[in-house]
Amino acid sequence: MKRLRALGLKSKIFFSILAVILFISVAIAFLARWILVSSLTSELQHRGLAIAQSIADRASGYILDKNTPQMVSLVFDTAHLGERRQLIAYIFITDSDAEILAHTFTRPFPPDLKRANILGQDVPQAFESVDVFGQPALDIAVPVKEGIYQIGTVHVGLNKEHIDNLVGKLRITFLGFILLIIIIVFAVSLRLTSSITRPIQKLISISDELSRGNFDIKLDFADSGWNVLDCPAYRNTDLPCWHFDQTAQAPDDGERLHTCAKCNFYRKRPGDEVSQLADSFRNMVWSIKLYRRRLRESEEKYRSLFVSGPDPVFVVDHHDVSILDANPRAEELYGYSRGELQGMNFMDLDPDFNSQCRPYFDTLGEEKSCVYLTKIMHFKRGRQPFYVNLHACPISYKGRHAVIIAVTDITEMIEKDAQLIQASKMKTLGEMSAGIAHELNQPLNAIKMGSDFLSMMSEQGREIPTENMHQVTVEISTQVDRATEIINTLRAFGRKAHFVKELLDVNRSIRGVMNIVGQQFKLSNVDVELDLAENLPTILAHDNRLQQVLFNLVSNARDAILDRGDRVPGDGKIVIRTSADNGSVTVSVSDTGVGIAEDDLHKIFEPFFTTKELGQGMGLGLSISYGIVKDYNGDIRIRSRLGEGSTFILTFPAAKPQA
Repeated sequence: MKRLRALGLKSKIFFSILAVILFISVAIAFLARWILVSSLTSELQHRGLAIAQSIADRASGYILDKNTPQMVSLVFDTAHLGERRQLIAYIFITDSDAEILAHTFTRPFPPDLKRANILGQDVPQAFESVDVFGQPALDIAVPVKEGIYQIGTVHVGLNKEHIDNLVGKLRITFLGFILLIIIIVFAVSLRLTSSITRPIQKLISISDELSRGNFDIKLDFADSGWNVLDCPAYRNTDLPCWHFDQTAQAPDDGERLHTCAKCNFYRKRPGDEVSQLADSFRNMVWSIKLYRRRLRESEEKYRSLFVSGPDPVFVVDHHDVSILDANPRAEELYGYSRGELQGMNFMDLDPDFNSQCRPYFDTLGEEKSCVYLTKIMHFKRGRQPFYVNLHACPISYKGRHAVIIAVTDITEMIEKDAQLIQASKMKTLGEMSAGIAHELNQPLNAIKMGSDFLSMMSEQGREIPTENMHQVTVEISTQVDRATEIINTLRAFGRKAHFVKELLDVNRSIRGVMNIVGQQFKLSNVDVELDLAENLPTILAHDNRLQQVLFNLVSNARDAILDRGDRVPGDGKIVIRTSADNGSVTVSVSDTGVGIAEDDLHKIFEPFFTTKELGQGMGLGLSISYGIVKDYNGDIRIRSRLGEGSTFILTFPAAKPQA
């Protein structure tokens, strides 16, 4: 059985067909031999019997007349007539007493022959194998009758050697015919097995090449004259192949799928199952080659995008946050080589990744969504900080759940934003210089009056009462502290603010702004009302930048009030309110100014948009304020109607406890 299993399909089919044909041929040969030999022997016996009966009919008169010469002439003529001389070994006639009357022997008559086949009474014929002078023969005996009486017997001996020669020639002829049939069957079966197994052998050869990774193996298209370059989907992989890329179902909108008018490849030739199997396998190999070609092109395309992209790109393992791959731009920006980056914990570059990004992907369901974070602080080699915008998406990388992260360096942009904000602050300080001077004049006047009093008392030599001295010195100290606070507020406001986040109480920023502009607004007959909630949650922001937002809002509110032509003294009012609700802190700035036209509300935060006259503003204040609020994950909205004033509402998320 092991040897049988080890044989190839070609050998199995060939030997199976050959064995069946041989078995059938041998069976037919034995059956035909038996039929032919039996028929030939029977035919020769009938011929011998007919000869014997012919002699018996003619010899009856000669026996009665005892005409021996005629009987001898009769048997000799009969024995040597035509081909009978080879078939008939002897003929002899006996009387009723078994005495020899005539015979064809040229030598003495064998004495045992007349007793070898004795014919009984009323027996029509008798057959007996005898041996005559060492030669086998078949003795046929028939009676010679005259009326109802048996007057003698005719014996005809058939030459069995001649019969055997005839049978041997027949056997050789038949065996030669059978051998010719076997040879023909052998050749046909060999060709048949070759034609059956040739496609299978090709399939095996192609499969072996595919298993070795050789997908560029040449397919045999000689039977159809088909060339791969004739397929438009192979020459241009952006074109869809209907058989490969799509299904047999039409789209829902009923649009017919684009198919080639005559597809020379995805078809099966009429033929047997082996040919159809070869066609199906060829189609499969072609599909694999087409898929591999498209996959290789797609991989090369996206690899080139990954390698040559202008921004750093990382592939990070979702579970342990280790860097699996990085593009050359990441090496340039972060100062690490690709070997150093691979395996590094991404939190060494982005300490806030676990708190900001990873929870988002941990709770992500089957929907493959992405997250976009702005102005995130990263660190280069040597712990040098810089700012980036981060875009992260979940992917599958080499069978692992991973995240692909693309970052954009925005440090220069933030620096320019800071410069723009600083310029806006300097402009604001310039506009408020009169109010600031008046604000400083009050403590300076008080200090001047106290110092003049002490100087006058000293010049007159008068003694200053203790209570007066204490009152004057305390007032001078108070006014000095007030002037110092104003100067410190101005210095803090005028200092260039970097993009950082800290825990901040918005009420403190509001009061800081009012310390600078409060007196100036009073001089302009604009009242400012503060309605600040106590114990507000802190937010993640920066005091200096938030003050800039509030400066812009209250300045615009003051200008809107002053622009009202029908204003009466006492009705110019700005209300600043703070509140906390549902994990957020809200600041609202309302005014009783001219309001904003409905058509301008959607453009109010656009850069360089302004409703002021030429030369009174560049339209950057609200745009800068909008950007600062968004930097701190806040939101700014406006409610306004022309002639009824405006309300700006700022909403910030409350800082989490771990912040």
